[in-house]
Amino acid sequence: MTQSNDKKDLLSGSIPRHLWRLTLPMAWGVGVIISFQLIDMYFIGQISSDALAAVSFTFPITYALLTVSIGFGVAMSSNVSRLVGEKEIEKVCRVVTQGIALSFLCVSAVVFVLWLGYESLFKMMGVNDALIGYIHDYIPLICLSVPLVAIPMVANSAMRAEGDAVTPALIMTVAAFANCVLDPILIFGYLGAPEMGVEGAALATVIANMLALFSGLYIITERKKRFKVKCLMACHEFKDTLRRMLTIALPVSVASLILPLTNSIIIALLSGISVEAVAAFGIASRVEAFAFIILMALSTSMAPIIGQNLGAKQFDRVREVLKVAISYNIIWSLFVAIVLAVAGGMIAGAFTDDAQIIRVAQLFFWIVPVSYALSNLLNGWMSAFNAMGKPKQSFIMMIGKYILLLIPAIYIGNMWGAVGIFVAMAIVNVVSGVVVHIYSWRACPK
Repeated sequence: MTQSNDKKDLLSGSIPRHLWRLTLPMAWGVGVIISFQLIDMYFIGQISSDALAAVSFTFPITYALLTVSIGFGVAMSSNVSRLVGEKEIEKVCRVVTQGIALSFLCVSAVVFVLWLGYESLFKMMGVNDALIGYIHDYIPLICLSVPLVAIPMVANSAMRAEGDAVTPALIMTVAAFANCVLDPILIFGYLGAPEMGVEGAALATVIANMLALFSGLYIITERKKRFKVKCLMACHEFKDTLRRMLTIALPVSVASLILPLTNSIIIALLSGISVEAVAAFGIASRVEAFAFIILMALSTSMAPIIGQNLGAKQFDRVREVLKVAISYNIIWSLFVAIVLAVAGGMIAGAFTDDAQIIRVAQLFFWIVPVSYALSNLLNGWMSAFNAMGKPKQSFIMMIGKYILLLIPAIYIGNMWGAVGIFVAMAIVNVVSGVVVHIYSWRACPK
């Protein structure tokens, strides 16, 4: 095949070059989004340890609320990239337009249902009376922000599926910058604003997500010409869009719910040990997410390359993408493990001066990171199968690791306290990583 002069043509040219071209802006974008929570954690930690622990309790719930948007984003990327590979551009516009509308409606419905029962969920997680007031201030506004972020999240996935990773990164940067500026103003009452505490952190997130919504919708409509109102009127084709989107979005969303469910159980077990253990896990999980921005970006960026080449039936390039991505994963995971083992206590100390919280966080950084190289293989393979339009395999992987292995393991590990839980997590990461990789390499297209 003659190499295209268009740098966004993912059907030809160097695979490593395409991966880095898509991964670097995506890494920047993911980094600024994760900074939402890191910045919130930093400023909320200045309020009190109770406020920090209370917001840590909300992480599984807020992630659960985002899973529907994540599912639709994955479905959009998979469908658009394969349609681009098949040269079906008219179908791309229809799927983008109807898919964005569908995602907003579904996300709003799920958020409403979960919002009605959030207080019962937190009581089941072991939240005590000292923390519930902070949660009441934080959760309602966060629930409001989730439907707002659905539109730019799905629109960004459509742009990346066609090879543009820079524009989505810029949209996320605008939102993150707004959150960073507004957090101290609204939390502590600077510049004449009322002092709102954790409620201010939530309001800052709402405003930032509104900026992302308007930016993303404008670009996908006016610049990319992919969101077309006339496509909303094509009711006779909506059934096809519904099938394309839900076939992937439903299993991905349900699978994504497994992770916050598992984290809720971990937090519930840690709450039986101490509030400090919960706060430490909250810090460790945020730092862990930040450390793997590159790999998160890599798994997202390889999806459009896999999808387009699968649509064009260039299976050799699909396997080359996987080989390169696996190599990068192992190198970066080992690097992160060393850094966290050496500097984990210092990193935790940036969020709090509570010695007990720092000590438990340091234990996490000594134990769990040794399993990262194998654990992260699962995330990469899940992204690959979703890009191929095979979400069933990803769903089975999530069930196997988290439901069949991790939940029983952490209950056993809980007999030895926080250390036992962390050791159980590391063992399951290793076992599941090895099994998933062996199966997946044999199952990918040849």
